Amino acid sequence: MKHCLRLLVLMTWLPLAGCSKTDKPEPAKSEAPGASAEKSAAAVAEAPKTEKPATPSAAKGPLTIAYSDWPGWVAWDIGIQKGWFKEAGVEVDFKWFEYVPSMEAYSAGKVDAVAMTNGDALVTGSSGSPSVAILMNDYSNGNDMVVAKPGVADVAALKGKKVGVEVGFVSHLLLMNALESAGMTDKDVQIVNVPTDQTPQTLKSGSVDAIVAWQPNSGQALKELPGSKAIFTSANVAGVIYDLLCVNPKSLSERRDDWMKVTQVWMRIADFIKDEKNLDEAAKIMSARVGLEPEEYKKLMAGTFFLDLEGNVKHFEKGDTLASVYHSSKVVDKFQVDNEVYKTPMKYEEYLDSSLIAELAKAAPADKQTQEVGATKPAAKTE
Repeated sequence: MKHCLRLLVLMTWLPLAGCSKTDKPEPAKSEAPGASAEKSAAAVAEAPKTEKPATPSAAKGPLTIAYSDWPGWVAWDIGIQKGWFKEAGVEVDFKWFEYVPSMEAYSAGKVDAVAMTNGDALVTGSSGSPSVAILMNDYSNGNDMVVAKPGVADVAALKGKKVGVEVGFVSHLLLMNALESAGMTDKDVQIVNVPTDQTPQTLKSGSVDAIVAWQPNSGQALKELPGSKAIFTSANVAGVIYDLLCVNPKSLSERRDDWMKVTQVWMRIADFIKDEKNLDEAAKIMSARVGLEPEEYKKLMAGTFFLDLEGNVKHFEKGDTLASVYHSSKVVDKFQVDNEVYKTPMKYEEYLDSSLIAELAKAAPADKQTQEVGATKPAAKTE
């Protein structure tokens, strides 16, 4: 599914921001983009690089969006299947990719927008393909996990034990958060570098005591080893991974009204998912895209905090915690420079544009109440 980062031990602990769901880059002599669980960073680095990715269609035609396998992005299929884009008066061509190829397509100017994380938006921009996030689909709220073998009851019990994790990835960052929560550092465990897609069989083999991975790998690990359990998840560090719709700046400037319509459709999708009576239909539509059974896909939806209009307004506010996507991007930018993912700090504020969300919020009914995290029991986790 997702995400990246080259990791060194930090001298001081920082609130950690999710960067991506891709493979880590090679040690960068130049600012190369990140890669995914499916391919190495080299593929993205080799993509054509321009100051700004070309807008595929200068004339008015369908907007093109690259998206990939993550619940917050698969949810776009609800709007597609229900014809909501047509109702909104905008033609959109959604193109399905593996995660890294989706970013390659964006970097090559083959699409107008791409679904990626705030960390990967900066990495992609550092190689010459800037973007602007106009909305947040979700943040991970449990799908990324530290899964331990039977007998390892909690994070503290990992002391002196082997942990399989792909070094330098978002899973490694999650592990650092987990260890910190127990008053430990990575020096208190034996880290074994394991490709994320191999973590389930590695845990099952008994060669490590725990693994760290994101869905579907984390869920597969739990299935394959009876008695194993998640001892720490992204739900313990809410907001550690933000998933966004990132648009070509030129396309946004030229077709802002159309992108506003896309944003409105997303809010309709998020509201649909939030309504518990729609859970079965939403799961049926989304699971069909990735070839899973609806009941199985509901578990992935539950580990995803879908962000509706109120959630977008809340997390677009500037602040000094991970509740703010600005702070998240600031932290991940520093992390990536410190660890030579790219050399020069990015102007991360320029990668976030809350103006469309602000316009929608201003036009929203005055009596619409903000839904705080945990305030309700929605079908899938939403704000």
